[in-house]
Formats: sequence, structure tokens, C-alpha cells
Amino acid sequence: MHTAILSPPPFRLYHVPGEGGGREREREGSDHVTRSREVLPARMAAVAMARAVLVPLWLCWAVGCAAPPNVVLLLMDDMGWGDLGAFGEPSKETPNLDQMAAEGMLFLDFYAASPLCSPSRAALLTGRLPVRNGFYTTNAHARNAYTPQDIVGGIQDSEILLPELLKKAGYTNKIVGKWHLGHRPQFHPLKHGFDEWFGSPNCHFGPYDNRALPNIPVYRDWEMIGRYYEDFKIDLKTGEANLTQIYLQEALDFISKQQASQQPFFLYWAIDATHAPVYASKHFLGTSQRGRYGDAVREIDDSVGKILKHLQKLGISENTFVFFTSDNGAALISAPKQGGSNGPFLCGKQTTFEGGMREPAIAWWPGHIPAGGVSRQLGSVMDLFTTSLSLVGLQAPSDRQIDGVDLLPAILRGELIDRPIFYYRGNEMMAVRVGLYKAHYWTWSNSWEEYSKGIDFCPGQNVSGVTTHWQEEHSTLPLLFHLGRDPGEKYPLSFASDEYQGVMRRISAVVQQHKETMVPGVPQLNVCDKAVMLPWCNVCRCCRSSNAVCQHTVPLGCKVEQVLDWRSHTSLHTPALSLGLCCLNIFFVSLDLWFLHGAIKQLKFPTVRFKIEKWT
Repeated sequence: MHTAILSPPPFRLYHVPGEGGGREREREGSDHVTRSREVLPARMAAVAMARAVLVPLWLCWAVGCAAPPNVVLLLMDDMGWGDLGAFGEPSKETPNLDQMAAEGMLFLDFYAASPLCSPSRAALLTGRLPVRNGFYTTNAHARNAYTPQDIVGGIQDSEILLPELLKKAGYTNKIVGKWHLGHRPQFHPLKHGFDEWFGSPNCHFGPYDNRALPNIPVYRDWEMIGRYYEDFKIDLKTGEANLTQIYLQEALDFISKQQASQQPFFLYWAIDATHAPVYASKHFLGTSQRGRYGDAVREIDDSVGKILKHLQKLGISENTFVFFTSDNGAALISAPKQGGSNGPFLCGKQTTFEGGMREPAIAWWPGHIPAGGVSRQLGSVMDLFTTSLSLVGLQAPSDRQIDGVDLLPAILRGELIDRPIFYYRGNEMMAVRVGLYKAHYWTWSNSWEEYSKGIDFCPGQNVSGVTTHWQEEHSTLPLLFHLGRDPGEKYPLSFASDEYQGVMRRISAVVQQHKETMVPGVPQLNVCDKAVMLPWCNVCRCCRSSNAVCQHTVPLGCKVEQVLDWRSHTSLHTPALSLGLCCLNIFFVSLDLWFLHGAIKQLKFPTVRFKIEKWT
């Protein structure tokens, strides 16, 4: 059992910087290769310093210092600000989350880093805006992008993730659920600081035919143990699936194991039941007034309650910091049957209006956070990176721009930190919030082409001149809203008013400083190629470009006799071998045609089978 830590937390003496001056070098280097080479020494320095922290931390724990708190981040998928009773949802079907808020602190002004899932998750784990960490695309202006199965990019080795730093400080780290930071072997969560993983690289889209597209795989650590819809059933007709219960048990077992070993832990519980197609287990189906989406929310609420009770039962609740939030706003395009509520806010997922990025958020830490607290601190998922490090007594790496701030002063002492919130959509800063004011430099809901096909990100919420279906720039005269008086962003302030003029002078200075120091990362979400969707069966594809790396796939109709895991991908993915396999496949196709023409009718050839061996 961990000794309860007293507020404010100890361990303020240790620092994990990178190599000094990295920001200046990064600013100077426009060439991506040069920048990558410069980041590498800084990254090595940061890791070396993190290792140096281990000895003093363990010595301190050994002589009786208060144990560092466990960290549990509960990240929901497409859950809206208005989905919880504590945030005003009228059906009041979330008693456990409401109780969590009553025992902890409610954040009313907490934001995702992007209106879409992958970039927001990358921002949470790096503490950096997606445009800095590479989780964006330059294929089109202000285009949302994520990591589908055939994405080539993912989280780069130059990025330092929260679990990497916590691991060097003696933590055991587990992710349960959706990763969404890349599918290829180099992007695997166990290569980026996590010790355990149960979940999937992607959401539970499907089912697919395993020819044009494979069903999404599910992993336990390095091993693929099945696929959604095949081994992990999801009934699209009824909405029944047992996944939330499986994810809950994974969390409970991990907590129990770490408590028994007296090991501090980081649990990242990133489940996706509220992402369309929404699902719930049989016990919860049909129990909500809100339909199937409400059933999913009720099961999540029950699961969170069991996690918190488990911490209390083990006697470690006062030494465990828990934070609940969502990756982006509710997907109104799927509402009301498959989507949630963003309360009084405009539009939803995919947009940079309030409904797309303002999230429900609750902090819980018995004995440290005053019960029943309500904070108006502007917060972001990126702050969970910096705050978690602060809990452990570490500072964020100093060799790169970190956008997350330490929220502990706001959480423990009620202090308000003056900071802006930047609303990015792809490669464009669409809006910024300073205090209660939000200035839109660009407005766009979605294209007329999509809208004409019934795709609407703002159903029933058209605001003339605001929810535009074309990208409208307002950089000269930004649209300015007072979110206290007008949370729905319906009434822009008059350009001629003294209020507008005074506020925009302040906001303009913030935006100018932000843009002057912005160094975009290498975009990771520009290229898709079906050749990267392994392991599965498909026709072998050769490289289209001399700069590309061929990806080995198994010929059409094959049976993979032994699943190729993430570690063995890299052993097989060489251009020469892939090209050879492509040519071999062409040879066998030609041989089949020879058979069909009857040229060698009397000859019988043995069946050729491909077997992929697992390399360890």
C-alpha cells in the first residue's frame, strides 16, 4: 500500500530537461532531415537525465519519503460536454461520475487539442499541439485527419511521450483501449513507454471483408489476439458488445497487480463505446432514456464507479490522481441515436466551435482536492502531460515547446492561471480564446459538397455568417464572441464597439507571439497506402515510388498460419524482400494463366502455400 501523499506534492527537486537550445536550433532548421538529426541528441539527453532521476527517487522512497501518486487518465471517445448529469444532462443517468464530481473538482472550461480523435490523443501524451507533434495533414487547408488502417505515418520517435518519462521515474504504465497513434511497428505503444497494452490501434469500425479491408485487430502487448467482429463480437443491429466490461476488468486487474507489488502506476483507460457505432453490454442495453448512446454512457459511468471503488477498497485512493475527460466533442453527425450532447455549445466533432472541442472534465484525488470544487480554469488535454509530470516531481522536457501547463495550482489551491486556448483544425489556427473572449480567424463547418449529401456537423444550429460551408477567413476582422454571455457563439460583437477594439488588441498580441514561435512538425497524416495493413491477406503491391518502402503482404486467398506480430514486421519489411515476393507472386499468377490455356494439361503441380513465420 502506498503512503498517502500530502498536498502540495513533494519531489520538486528533479528535472528532466533535454539538450539546451533545442528550440533555437529547431527554429533555424527548415530542412526536416536536419531538424530530425538535431532532435536526436536532445532526446538522448532527456532520456539520460530521466535515468539519472531513478536513483535519487528510489533512495527517497526507501528512506520513507511519501510515495509518488498513481496516475489514472480516463479518456472517453466522442463524449460531449452535455452528456453527464453533473454538467446538466436532464436524465441524470450518470450517478457515479456525478459523485466523482461531488468528491472532486469539475472543470467547466476544459478543451481537446483538436476536434478529432488521433490529433487530440497525440497532444495529450506529448503535451504539444498536433501541429507541433506532426499529427496533422498538409494535403488541404484546415483539413481534419486521423489514423485509418492504411495511414503510413504515426507518432515519431523524436516525440517524448508521458509514459516514457514516467517509466524512467519508476512507474509501470498500461494503456487499455484505443491507441490511435499509428499502426506500423515503430508506432506500437510498447515502443513509446507503455509496459502493457490491451486494445486496438484504431476504433471499432467495420465489419470488413478481410479482402479490400481487414477487420481491426485487437492486441495484448505485442501479440494480436483477435479482431473486432470476429473474435470480439459487436452486433451492429442490437448494439450489443462486451468490450467495456473487458476493458473494465483489464483496468481492475492492473490496479490490483500494481498495488500488490507496491509499484506506482500510470493507467491510460481509453475506451471507445461512445464512438459510433456505439455499443453496450446486454445488461445495459435498453436501460437509458437516451437510447443506445445513453446505454453506452450508463455502462461507462458504472465502470468508472467500479474503478474508483476499487481504488478505495485497496486503500490507495488518497494516493491516486484520477482525471476524466474526452478526446473531442460529441459527433452530432451521428446524433441522436449514435451521438451525444454538447450542451449549449455550437456544433460538434470536426469543428472548432465550442461543441467540437469543449469537453466534460473531472479531477478526483481524495484528501487533496477539495470536494465539490468547480473550476473556471481554462484547461486542455495537453495539460494532463505537464500536470502528471508535476505530480511525480518532474518538469517537462526543455528542449521543445510544451503547450500543456501544470494545473496543480488550480486543482489544489484554486489559483487561476492566465493562458490562451488555441483551436486548430489541421494545419490552421482557426480561433483563440483569451479569458471569456473567443476570436475566430477562420470559420468553417463542412463543405457544401458534404452538406448536400446529408453530412452536417451542426444539425439544427445554422448561424448565418458563422457556421459557413466554405472556409471563410476573418484575419483582418476576427469574429469575436463573449462566451460568458453567449456560450452558443450566436452573437458576434460589433467591430466598432470599444469592447471589441480593446479585447482584440490583447488577443492580437497573443496570436502574434504564438505564430512567431510556431515551428510545425513533419506532417504524419499525409499518406495512406493499403500495403501497410498487416497482417492480412491481399494482392501483393509493389512500390509506386523509388522513395517509398515496399510493404510485404500475403497473396490473395492465402491463410496466415501464424499471425505476424508487430516485432516481426520490421524483420520482413525490406524493399528487396518485398520486391522479390511481388515478383514471385507475379510468377505464380502467370503460371495459373498457363494452366488455363491448357499448355501443360497433363502436368500436375503441387499446391504452393505461403507461411509467415513469427520472428522473435
